[in-house]
Amino acid sequence: MLPIHVVAGLLAIAAGAVALYAVKGSRLHRRSGLIFVIAMLAMASTGALMAGLKPDRGTMLGGVLTFYMVCTGFLTVRGSFEQNRRLLRWLMLMAVVIGGFDYALGVAASNSPTHKLDGYPPTLYFVFGSIAFLGAFGDARTLIAGRLEGAKRMLRHIGRMGFAMWMATTSFFLGQAKVFPEPLRHAFGIRAIPVVLVMAVVLYWIVRTLIKRERAVRMPLGGPEASR
Repeated sequence: MLPIHVVAGLLAIAAGAVALYAVKGSRLHRRSGLIFVIAMLAMASTGALMAGLKPDRGTMLGGVLTFYMVCTGFLTVRGSFEQNRRLLRWLMLMAVVIGGFDYALGVAASNSPTHKLDGYPPTLYFVFGSIAFLGAFGDARTLIAGRLEGAKRMLRHIGRMGFAMWMATTSFFLGQAKVFPEPLRHAFGIRAIPVVLVMAVVLYWIVRTLIKRERAVRMPLGGPEASR
C-alpha cells in the first residue's frame, strides 16, 4: 500500500495546488478538483490502513478524518442535497465516532507516564477530535435546514477541501523530512512554506466569499439600478 499512498499523496498535492489557485467554478478548478478528490481518498484510506496495522492510532484517525472531510466537501458541490441526504447522515455519524475516539485517546495520553500516546501529546487528539465534532455539527445544521445554498455552500466546500489540502501538505513537507535532500531535512522553516501558503490561500478564498455575501446582502432588491 505504501507506493499507492505516496503516489496518491504527490498527485493530490499537485492537483490540489491547481484547484486551490484556480478561479472557483472554472473548468480548470473542476477538473483538478476531481483529481484531487480521487487522489486524497486513496491517500487517506491507505494511510489510515497502514497506521492501523502498526498501530499508530493518531495517524489512523487523522487519515479517517481527512477521508471524511474530502467526502463531505465534495458532496457539497456534487449532486442535490436530497440525493446526498442519507450519505451525509452516515458521514456525520463517522465524524462523531472519530471525535469520540480522539477525545478518548487524548485522555489516555494525558494519563500516561510520558503524557503521550503513540508518540503524540494529548493536545493533538483533542484538537483533531474538536475538528471532527465541529464537522458533525455543521452536518447536523445542514440536515436540519434541509438545504445548502449560496455562500454557505461555498464556505463549507472551501473549508473542508482546504483542510484536506493542509493535511496533505503538512504530512509530506513537515512529516516526511527523510525524503528531502540533507540540507532541507533540518530546514524546517523552508519546508513549512508550502503549508503556510495553503493556509493563506484558503483564508483568502474564505474572506473573498464572505465579502461577496456581505455585498449581496446589502444590495437593494432589484439590483444596482434600484438604488439610483
